[in-house]
Amino acid sequence: MPAETRDLSGSVVAVTGASSGIGQATARLLVEGGAKVVLGARRADRLESLVDELGADNALAVPGDVRSPEDQAALVAAAVERFGRLDSVVADAGMGIYGGITDASDEELRTMLETNLEGTVWTVRAAVRQFRAAASGGDVVIVASVAGLRGGADEAVYAATKFGQVGLSGSLDREVRAEGIRVSTICPAGVKTEFAIGDGRTEGDPALDDYLHPEDVAFAIVTVLQQPRRLRTTLWEMWSMKQSS
Repeated sequence: MPAETRDLSGSVVAVTGASSGIGQATARLLVEGGAKVVLGARRADRLESLVDELGADNALAVPGDVRSPEDQAALVAAAVERFGRLDSVVADAGMGIYGGITDASDEELRTMLETNLEGTVWTVRAAVRQFRAAASGGDVVIVASVAGLRGGADEAVYAATKFGQVGLSGSLDREVRAEGIRVSTICPAGVKTEFAIGDGRTEGDPALDDYLHPEDVAFAIVTVLQQPRRLRTTLWEMWSMKQSS
């Protein structure tokens, strides 16, 4: 008999990077399954459009920058104030700049380091503090990349941020599992989104058609959240059938 899945109806999930791509697809799938979502991203207009689509009873927009610990604390606080609790967080916000180690500017690389790695830390810390305060467990899902498992040429700094996310997740699992907090890392290969367009990828490139779709990664995220509480998935590596691993 297959394991039963958890009903996410009424569950409250904070999602960063929710203005596009994987984060947006995840928010849609969560609401479809009955969850309430708290949407974090810098582009307030896109968040509000998504709230209009999902319904104000189901979604709340909290514009902010993952590079700010204060903004991430505000995201969690808004979830509790609006919906009464926080059950899960999906740390999806990120950016990519592809090229050789000397190609990008110092500022570009600093922004990527702060967004991908520091931003994940601030998001996770804020959520774990709330999970501990509520003493009811919770889920942390970090969206990293296969680049965090096997870095390739012309992505050294990007891969470093993703290896950092994978390391953060593995260590955090060992730290908080006994408290009923599950930590999962989703590591997709290329995904057909606006990610890195103009910074190593070209919009309309036919090669993108062979990539994963954002809905594929959203499926993995929601599947992890739906697992019975007695089990956990610590790492999920994803490739499209047309991408070489």
